[in-house]
Amino acid sequence: MVVNNGERSMNEKTKLLEAIAGTNRGLLATEKDNVRVLTAIEQLEDRNSTLNPLEKRDWLEGDWRLLYTNSRGILGLNRIPLAQLGQIYQCIRLGETKIYNIAEIVGIPFLEGIVSVVARFEPIGERRVNVKFERSILGLQRLIGYRTPSHFVQEIEMGKKFVSVDFNIENREQQGWLETTYLDEDLRVGRGNEGNVFVLAKEKS
Repeated sequence: MVVNNGERSMNEKTKLLEAIAGTNRGLLATEKDNVRVLTAIEQLEDRNSTLNPLEKRDWLEGDWRLLYTNSRGILGLNRIPLAQLGQIYQCIRLGETKIYNIAEIVGIPFLEGIVSVVARFEPIGERRVNVKFERSILGLQRLIGYRTPSHFVQEIEMGKKFVSVDFNIENREQQGWLETTYLDEDLRVGRGNEGNVFVLAKEKS
């Protein structure tokens, strides 16, 4: 039986999702789990048929929900006292060359929070973009009127200042790069300059 590249990619994609299952985005991952996930990521990357992901604008544009990461910076948000890390999103707006990272913090009723960082990106290759962080927003969901990632991003783009800790990031060191190593209509794998990996699923509009 002949297996084409599309079928091979689907098989490797299934293996990756199976490796991720039960890790709670990486929060519950053991060292063994992380090795399994990274191996599955590498095998999927080898089957990547999207050689120029930055040209796939209709696939890249939108809101992506984090399925797995090994980023200590992101996973460390789960250590906030009396709270836990909820859903994490990365919203890409190509027209504005902006990335909006949004982490929902849940726990005590009526005190659910938001931790968000806004960054501007610049393509520097077929798969990689330089990222410069520009703004940070931390606050309670109820006070800032948070409803969904898309609605939140829309309000930011309209220039809204929130009742929260809302400040511009001036430190030149707050920058890096992000490379898309696998992309299809509903799954994206990225690697960052600090050795972090990210697996995200596209939210349906």
